[in-house]
Amino acid sequence: MLELMPSLGTWRPAVSGQRCAVATIVAAGGSVPRPLGTSMLVSEHGDVLGSLSGGCVEGAVVEAALQAMHDGGSRLESFGYSAEDAFAVGLTCGGELEVHIQPTGTAGLDPALLNAASGASSLALIRRLDAEGGAVVVPHPASFSAAGSRELSALLGADDAVIRAAAAQLEPLLHGGRAGLVRLAPPEGCGGSVPETEPITLLVESRLPAARMLIFGANDFGAALLPAGKLLGYEVTLCDARPAFSSQGRFLGADHLVTDWPHRYLAAEAAAGRIDSRTVVCVLTHDPKFDIPLLETALALDLAYVGAMGSRRSHRQRLDGLLDCGIPAHALERLHSPIGLDLGAVTPAEVAVSITAEILASRAPHPASAWGSLKDGTGPIHHNTSEQSKVTPWT
Repeated sequence: MLELMPSLGTWRPAVSGQRCAVATIVAAGGSVPRPLGTSMLVSEHGDVLGSLSGGCVEGAVVEAALQAMHDGGSRLESFGYSAEDAFAVGLTCGGELEVHIQPTGTAGLDPALLNAASGASSLALIRRLDAEGGAVVVPHPASFSAAGSRELSALLGADDAVIRAAAAQLEPLLHGGRAGLVRLAPPEGCGGSVPETEPITLLVESRLPAARMLIFGANDFGAALLPAGKLLGYEVTLCDARPAFSSQGRFLGADHLVTDWPHRYLAAEAAAGRIDSRTVVCVLTHDPKFDIPLLETALALDLAYVGAMGSRRSHRQRLDGLLDCGIPAHALERLHSPIGLDLGAVTPAEVAVSITAEILASRAPHPASAWGSLKDGTGPIHHNTSEQSKVTPWT
């Protein structure tokens, strides 16, 4: 739903005040195109915003959404693959989806929530999927704690025990910028319109500020990596100590363009709290006077990825220099050098693909050494990274 929010202000059904239904993936198993939390809006006239599966099940979801708006109640639809029925609606990739469909007001959310979410880079949307419905926005999910439950109090309207239980389960999801389901048993004798036997079900989608990619080296490879990093959603900084290089117009697309000694800039950013465990550092300067002090600084930080360009000969010399600086051997295991996956890359653009491929591989649940062509592998091509993304019973 967070992905759809920026488009709601210009989506014709929302502007004209049509009734809508929100279809959301609440469980997934096997190979599926989109993750848990992915949403699609369907208007009362059948207009669609968003996609759940890239086309496999959209038609059936639209029909179910229109029926839900007609009936006035939410529903849960399951989609899989039927080898016996070639005309059955399902996922040809062999995965399984559970889609929750809930009729809502205009555009699916209260206008105040949309306004709160429209300009924020860091927020979480928590939707209640049981009969009570409703949604709240948490503006700073990374600072959410079980003690701060004002938003939950407004959404749940339950006693303190239920709110504390919900906050405890939400906290790791919000801090990690992840999506997930939280199911809570209502307190005994809670009253209200929800029967005591029906659990309280929350879907949380959280969004943290963009992770940073720091590119050191204003050269052809840095110019090629800059747009590739932005394509992956990183906030990209390009830094070089040489003004004649860093001031070139081809680097103006960077979010931040810095002229400073690389190690000094990285240390200052870390001291200011602008570096975190999602930060990616790519050292493309290929010059020991820059590389060694920069890598010494980078390897002392908790970073997602540290890579350095150079030949294998340069790599051996780099390791010797870092060991001489007192960097322990185990810390050097974190260094991706020579940088990039072995894709046969030669040109700067090809090298940028190689580097971004290695960054993606480093974030995967299995090691980069296990990566190869999909045609040579076995098992699902979409790997679930959380137990909460598997298909589980709804109640």
